[in-house]
Amino acid sequence: MNNLEDLEFFPKKAIILSAGLGTRMRPLTDTLPKPLVDVAGKPLIDWSIQLLAEAGLEEIIVNTHYLAEKLEAHLKTISAPRIRISHEETLLETGGGIKKALPLLGDEPFFALNSDTIALHGAASYLWRLARRWNPEEMDALLLLTPTTTASGYKGQGDFMLGGAGEIRRRKSHETAPFVFSGVQLLHPRYFEGAPEGAFSMNVLYNRGVHADGVLDRVRGIAHDGLWLHVGDPQGKAAADRILTDPTL
Repeated sequence: MNNLEDLEFFPKKAIILSAGLGTRMRPLTDTLPKPLVDVAGKPLIDWSIQLLAEAGLEEIIVNTHYLAEKLEAHLKTISAPRIRISHEETLLETGGGIKKALPLLGDEPFFALNSDTIALHGAASYLWRLARRWNPEEMDALLLLTPTTTASGYKGQGDFMLGGAGEIRRRKSHETAPFVFSGVQLLHPRYFEGAPEGAFSMNVLYNRGVHADGVLDRVRGIAHDGLWLHVGDPQGKAAADRILTDPTL
């Protein structure tokens, strides 16, 4: 089932993480924030906004920093969903950026998306799948993981091992993991209780509780079943342009 009406719970809000400097995308980002880099005919961030709109989100928070005035001017041209800005005078990284935006995100679980990734094939459905799998009794973070075999623009050795019940553990230094974090997750605000002040990565929270077998505490994952595009550098952008303009997809 992939109907919003079938879900007992579905988040009303999401945050798109968009404050980074985009250094790996230079020279395209010398005068343009990475979320505004054109990918297959439209700004990169618009792919995420369109996804969230199609999935039924009511409000999106976007954090800004680098060339913020250009990004915010573009966001003002979008009428729906409602978009609110969380501006960072200094970069706060992923965890710090989300923590700063919590007053805008409210008390209920919310989606968080990296602005430089695009998931394909039933795009809205994987947000519904995250909501359907969500269980606040056993998790504070639910991550969408994509197989490295279907990850465009990704060159690493993977991030996580995924168990049959959704438990995840990081790969060890000598391992190659079959899954990479897609940049899409469902989070509970309580996950940030006791979080550091200032800049910090979400990895700080993921690593806060680790079982003896390496499984992360209060963190679960599901596998993405479509293509995933990492648009982190000019090569990733070129690959995304080719894929997104392929009429057979």
